[in-house]
Amino acid sequence: MGIITRVEVHEFGFDLDGMAIEGGGTSTYNLVGRRGSKVRLSRYAVTIATRDGARGEYVCHWVGTRNAMAQTLTLAPMLLGRESSERELIFDDMKRELRQYDHMGHGPLDIALWDLAGKELGCSVGKLLGAYRKHLPTYASTYHGGHEGGLASPEAFADFAEACNELGYRAFKVHGWHEGDAKKEATNVLTVAERVGERMTLMLDPACQLRTFADALYVGRACDEAGYFWYEDPFRDAGTSAFAHKMLREKLTTPILQTEHVRGIEPKVDFLIAGGTDMLRADPEYDMGITGAMKLAHIAEGFGVDCEIHASGPAHRHCMAAMRNSNFYELALVGPDCKNAIPPVYTCGYSDQLEDVAPDGTFPVPTGPGLGVGYDWSFIEANRLSHHVFAA
Repeated sequence: MGIITRVEVHEFGFDLDGMAIEGGGTSTYNLVGRRGSKVRLSRYAVTIATRDGARGEYVCHWVGTRNAMAQTLTLAPMLLGRESSERELIFDDMKRELRQYDHMGHGPLDIALWDLAGKELGCSVGKLLGAYRKHLPTYASTYHGGHEGGLASPEAFADFAEACNELGYRAFKVHGWHEGDAKKEATNVLTVAERVGERMTLMLDPACQLRTFADALYVGRACDEAGYFWYEDPFRDAGTSAFAHKMLREKLTTPILQTEHVRGIEPKVDFLIAGGTDMLRADPEYDMGITGAMKLAHIAEGFGVDCEIHASGPAHRHCMAAMRNSNFYELALVGPDCKNAIPPVYTCGYSDQLEDVAPDGTFPVPTGPGLGVGYDWSFIEANRLSHHVFAA
């Protein structure tokens, strides 16, 4: 291992066909399928180099917004002169540095440090974590419903679930519409279950669009009736009220999955102890890297509960491969006639696209050194929007 001498952050853009942004905002979390439409997205990549020539890399998926990048730029200079192997100490120092913020820019740097370590040691990140899974059972996680083609009706969601099942998926998660119409959402829950419930494990994630606790309860009872596997982030508390979700858990039989929007290890544990969730959420991008995500997995295991990995990516696969208490890999986000909005930067055959699922409904864990993926740096540089260099 070596001393870190250079950190770079590359922001770049790419086009996504068949997509539009709805929901009254500009966030890429509000993407919906729309034939003939196109959106321009931006993401960022980080590289960390050491004095002895080693290099760690990571290209962000869903965390790669400019809001998160601002925090990454705040933290990047702190790496200079540090021993790259001291990930626990670096994690602790960065955690404190962002104590007044949401920590979203921490993860990409930690992931790149793990990639660097794996490359220096000649083994995968999964092997460093003690991974034992080679193939991950996967659920197709939909975009939100739109209004012009794509997922415009409960029947369209059910049709798409059937198409996913034919590809090999054994599980399917619904993200409904942006209006928060409880009756429409409940109808969607029941329609999808009627069509594929005997063949697929089903989940629902309104992404905090339901307006009231009463709406969340109404839709949750539809999940109970339909036998859904979990119910996630239902209403406009933004997924952060342990008290409200404890009340919801007490009135429903469907397990509640919370803490995607709760930032930090200790607040997630507090949420669990308060009775606000049946399972924890962890994401190496959102939750302070692979270091943070694995801490959450082990905490959940200590409480005897499951920890579900949020979203997709090579770091996510390595984490889940080393976790006993996790059920499904999330292929997020997908829909008919549109691609997953991840940057097209892989040169190694790695894919998080809908059609690349194995016939048994799984995705493989990369086996090469580090994260086990190769990036198209010519594409990143050709589409670069900004370039930030920190050097010792």
